[in-house]
Amino acid sequence: MPTISVDKAALYKALGKEYTREEFDELCFEFGIELDDDTTGIEEPAQLKIEIPANRYDMLCFEGIAMNLNVFLGRQEVPQYKLKAPADGKLLEVTVKPETQQVRQYFSCAILRGIKFDEAKYASFISLQDKLHQNLARQRSLVAIGTHDLSTLKGPFTYEALPPDQIKFAPLNQTKEMNATEMMEFYEKDLQLRKYLPIIRDKPVYPIIYDANRTVLSMPPIINSNHSKITLNTTDVFIDITATDKTKLEIVSQILVAMFSPYCSEPYTIEPVRIISPHNNETRESPDLKPRPSQASAKFINSVCGLELSREEICRMLSKMCYTAKPSATDADKLDIDIPITRADVLHQADIMEDVAIGYGFNNLPRNFPSISSTVAAALPINKLADIVRNESAMAGWSEVMPLILCSHDENYAWLNKKDDGLAVRLQNPKALEYQIVRTSLVPGLLKTIRENRRHAVPMKIFEVSDIGVKDDSLERRSKNIRHFAAAWYGKSSGFEQVHGLLDRIMLMLRSAFITREEGLKNTKLQGYFIEELNDPSYLPGHAAAVFLQLSGQKPQQVGSFGVMHPTVLKNFDLPFPTSTLELNLEYFL
Repeated sequence: MPTISVDKAALYKALGKEYTREEFDELCFEFGIELDDDTTGIEEPAQLKIEIPANRYDMLCFEGIAMNLNVFLGRQEVPQYKLKAPADGKLLEVTVKPETQQVRQYFSCAILRGIKFDEAKYASFISLQDKLHQNLARQRSLVAIGTHDLSTLKGPFTYEALPPDQIKFAPLNQTKEMNATEMMEFYEKDLQLRKYLPIIRDKPVYPIIYDANRTVLSMPPIINSNHSKITLNTTDVFIDITATDKTKLEIVSQILVAMFSPYCSEPYTIEPVRIISPHNNETRESPDLKPRPSQASAKFINSVCGLELSREEICRMLSKMCYTAKPSATDADKLDIDIPITRADVLHQADIMEDVAIGYGFNNLPRNFPSISSTVAAALPINKLADIVRNESAMAGWSEVMPLILCSHDENYAWLNKKDDGLAVRLQNPKALEYQIVRTSLVPGLLKTIRENRRHAVPMKIFEVSDIGVKDDSLERRSKNIRHFAAAWYGKSSGFEQVHGLLDRIMLMLRSAFITREEGLKNTKLQGYFIEELNDPSYLPGHAAAVFLQLSGQKPQQVGSFGVMHPTVLKNFDLPFPTSTLELNLEYFL
């Protein structure tokens, strides 16, 4: 969780009271944050280091901490943010060119009028941008913020994307003009900025923002222009925000203007900008300051918190946490709630319930024993079953291994001579080719383990009891885990009889007798397992079998397979000796 340092005297002045360390520590606990350190007597001026929850982006600056605590303490009303056009009614316009779709397609902006900066406010303004860049914006890869002195610019503006050799301006704190290619070379030596260069370096075009005079505002996400830099004398601030993620764009835009609009000549008032995107036939005003409407159940909130509050009392608790809430007129249990623009972390009524508990006071919540008669824990049946299989395999002389649950797409499919069945859960942004998907079989992990230990003496006998992951659109999370058992024999002989023997031992311990298919068809009440020859490209033809389980009154179901691995599979995994594997789906045995 981030730790924010704020000036102690300034914060206490904003809160209207001088607190002892113990009093302020208690206030922080009540609100759900934590006082990490008080540097009184160590640093001048004294600083309060406050640990903020990772989801509270609205408290990454002095202004956010002071505003939230003042509302919580009842010293301040919930801020009502509003948009107001200039006196002549004519909004500044920004035209977004279609070329920007190739690099950073989303754009937002706003104007803060009549701000009076001092050193502390200026430093806080810059610090908030930096903190948003580092966490929510993922090192500027998702969102980049630019702030400019509007008095040095002339609208309307254009957001374009041009080849690097056509972009030329003097970057921030520099007097020499450079083209974009020269800037990339220049900032390669800059410890702070060089980490952002790869975001656009290899793109055919770079994003660039111009005013009506073709004066550059910024080249996001790298650097602003020196021409429009803000200073302590700046009164009108133009904010541009570019992004590759539309949701993050709106969150950053809303938080930034919400935190510093109190300093405007008309507090909590932001001047909108008209954004025109001809390629999308879209015209909109930015930023969007409408609170998100939501509903929550008073019964749910009371049941989780152990309270019996009326809907009106719950609304009062929520007002301490910056919500606007009222009882629903159409449902006797519901609350109509406006989630403020600063609370992007509120996604579910469980989040609202948590804020009611904070508003009521954690220490004030009733303490009760659970109403259920027994709270004795017990192992899940699948875990007990897995332990049986694990113990029997170990006692049979096989060694347990624990490979990673992530693997590459090729390891899971192509290297096993299989086609993609569409069941694998893919990672959206894998950091390496080795971690592209969640495995749908335990076999690749066993083969990789043998490969990394192939210098050891043979034969090797290893097994794993663990989960695989597959897609399942019927579930809320769109995927599910399935417990599997797999074993591999690696040696100078094929070891087919070894894995077959392990299968028989496991089935015996699972109280599943060996039967023939004919016996199962004649007597449907008969329970047991049988094997049949299997044609699977992962195995050597004629040297593989499918395992079928028959339960009383049910049709036989294939629960696994075993056999000698195909030579191409062994070559893919760089294994010189024959290998036989066994894999079972343990879920069928519950």
